[in-house]
Amino acid sequence: MKNKIQREFILVALSSILLTTVLVTAVFYGFFRNEIVDELRTCARVIQSAGVFEGQEEDYTKLGIDALRVTLIGEDGTVLYDNDVAIGGLDNHGDRPEVEQASEQGEGQAVRRSNTLDRDAFYYAVQQEDGTVLRVAKEASSVWDIFRSALPISLALALLILILCILLSARATKSLMAPITQLAEHLDEEEAIPVYKEMIPFVNTIRKQHDDIMRNAKMRQDFTANVSHELKTPLTSISGYAELIEHNMVSQTDIPRFAGEIHRSATRLLTTINDIIKLSELDVMETTTLVLDRLPLYQMAENCVDMLQVNAEKHQVTLKLEGEPAYIMGNREMVDEVLYNLCDNAIRYNNIDGSVTVRVEPKGEKVCLCVEDTGIGIPEKHQSHVFERFYRVDKSRSKATGGTGLGLAIVKHIVAQHEAELKLESEPGKGTRITILFENADKDDTMN
Repeated sequence: MKNKIQREFILVALSSILLTTVLVTAVFYGFFRNEIVDELRTCARVIQSAGVFEGQEEDYTKLGIDALRVTLIGEDGTVLYDNDVAIGGLDNHGDRPEVEQASEQGEGQAVRRSNTLDRDAFYYAVQQEDGTVLRVAKEASSVWDIFRSALPISLALALLILILCILLSARATKSLMAPITQLAEHLDEEEAIPVYKEMIPFVNTIRKQHDDIMRNAKMRQDFTANVSHELKTPLTSISGYAELIEHNMVSQTDIPRFAGEIHRSATRLLTTINDIIKLSELDVMETTTLVLDRLPLYQMAENCVDMLQVNAEKHQVTLKLEGEPAYIMGNREMVDEVLYNLCDNAIRYNNIDGSVTVRVEPKGEKVCLCVEDTGIGIPEKHQSHVFERFYRVDKSRSKATGGTGLGLAIVKHIVAQHEAELKLESEPGKGTRITILFENADKDDTMN
């Protein structure tokens, strides 16, 4: 970046020098040309007013004017006199632009380049009273001569500016890059780094991304630690019970109980592993486009309720479905996972003789899925954390019922990927209501 800034500085400086030299040369040449023409006009008027060409030819054949060429041209274009060239070798001058212009308008001027001498010839002609044309001419430097004469000074100036540009650009780039360098070294400091006001949006974005990266890193670290802990507990239990049975340290009457503990721990272990796999899949799917289908949410909720009826009866909980058919745009497997986790949690954390009500109903452009229970409820201080991974309000009850602490985290991920709205309402001792608003697949029909 530093080299690029220096190159831009040098390019701008050199371009400016070249453009300035060309423009100044052009302007100067314009003034120079006007001065030459004014000088020739004055000389012509002086010669004309002196009456030099009003006498006999022998009176003006010896006319001598240094640095000026004086020519007298007849009405038919014949050269009558020229103080610089023998008239015998000159062709007709009637077609010269300055002569034609003088014959028509009384005076004329022209500039012609001499390729032989590499100089410009300036001509001024004026018509006299007798019809002849008096022309004066002078050779002078061309614009290229002026440019070439200015070139050494321009090159010296360019070299000086080049050196200054290198020094100034190095200083400027160092000054410009200093806040970025400091930011890279002290990214965690909030206000300690002075930045230009133009850089504030950039710095805020970088800091936000840095905070997100650090937060995600911490979440992954916490997740790894929680996974290790969650897997270690059932594995330790399985290993312990299996070791006792292996060494005949258990009576025959206790073997079924130990086997049951091993089975429960293995089931918990498999459930945790399956939930971890689901979360990992959801994390990967966040970077991909979700394929959505038109899903019958009421029918899917009905299937879920039927599937969990045995589990609900086992926990002495009444499970029922209310509402009416409605369709949403979603991923079938993910929506099934949401229904299962919400209903399973509502059954798992309910009271004996409690109830779980699943309600599906369209509400304009949205379809509402509500799962309400009469369970233990969630204290307000825990409500903002229950969707975090491995977070449990009642750890002892979760382990006793086989909860992994990942169900609501999975629900939150799926809801976010469907761009749906999630709402939690709960009161300890009275129950919990979780509401999700999906996009109505038939919203155009409901609007009509």
